[in-house]
Formats: sequence, C-alpha cells, structure tokens
Amino acid sequence: MKRASLLISAFLLVAASSAVAQDIRYDFDKDKDFSKYKTYKWVAIKGAELPDELTQRAITSAFDAQLGGKGLTKTDSDNADLYIGYQTALGQEKEFTSFNTGWGYGPGWGSGWYGGMTSTTTYGSTSTVYVGQLDLSMYDPAAKQLVWRGSASKTLDPKAKPEKKQKNINKAVEKLLKKYPPEVKK
Repeated sequence: MKRASLLISAFLLVAASSAVAQDIRYDFDKDKDFSKYKTYKWVAIKGAELPDELTQRAITSAFDAQLGGKGLTKTDSDNADLYIGYQTALGQEKEFTSFNTGWGYGPGWGSGWYGGMTSTTTYGSTSTVYVGQLDLSMYDPAAKQLVWRGSASKTLDPKAKPEKKQKNINKAVEKLLKKYPPEVKK
C-alpha cells in the first residue's frame, strides 16, 4: 500500500511538472537550403489572432533577437529572403484536483496492528487552466511556399506580472527556434 501511494505521488508530480512545461513542435521543407536565407520581413497572416499591442511588441522583439543571433537580418524591403508572421491562440481547459484524507480498510493500516476501519474523506475542486499557443511561419516569397513552421504552447497565468510574461515569451521563442536553421543531412 505504501508503494502504491508513492507511485501515485510520483505520477502526480510528473504530471504537474509536464503541465507547466512548454510543448514545442516544428516542421520544415527538407528540400530547402536554409543557409541561403539572410534577411526577413514581418508580414501579417490574414485572419490571424493576435494578442494586445504590448504582447505583440514583446513577441516580435523576442523573435528579432533570436533570429538576429542566427544570422538573419530584419528588413522592411519586399526583397527579403523570408517573409515571417505569427499568430497566437488562447484556450481553456478544466483541471480537477482531489485528495483523500485517509486510507480506509486493510491489513497494516487503520486502528490496531492488523488493520481496521478508518474514516476517509475525499475533497475535490475544479479550476480553469489557460493554455497559450504561439505559431511562427516562414515563407519563401520567391517560391511562394511555406518553408518552416513552428508552434509553442504552454499553460499561462493570467495574473502574471509583466516581467514573468516577458520571461515566458523569451523562453518560448528561444525553444521554438532552437533547431533553426534545420541541420543539413548529408
């Protein structure tokens, strides 16, 4: 019984830590030579859902810093090697949390050496969890094709302070672009 409770506790800790981790996914055109892309221009994605203006500036500055560190230069010219745009989404999920105050009936537990009956109570609560998603798309304007796309999602704290919000954005963008440009396989 002790082993079962330890396993359940370990599972809940792993589940809780994975709930706050960022989920990163990306895909790219394996036939493109990404070393040829040197400049980029921000473009609006038609019909894209965007956050408030302050958050938009935080997102674009985080991407600009990461892309600059990867050798890309931002430009306003229509002759840019890449057109990039992003969109955001905010979803809600319900989370149920419960705990039990006792172990109930069984040998080795309860009153007395050989077990017995004890009183147990289970408490439960539900809460709303906000999940944010940030998608980045890179287009080759000459070929008129999507060449790279990535997505980062994470649970959000709607009451987070601006510093925490910026830290989360920077971390998501850094992780999202970690494997950009894609490795060339020989």
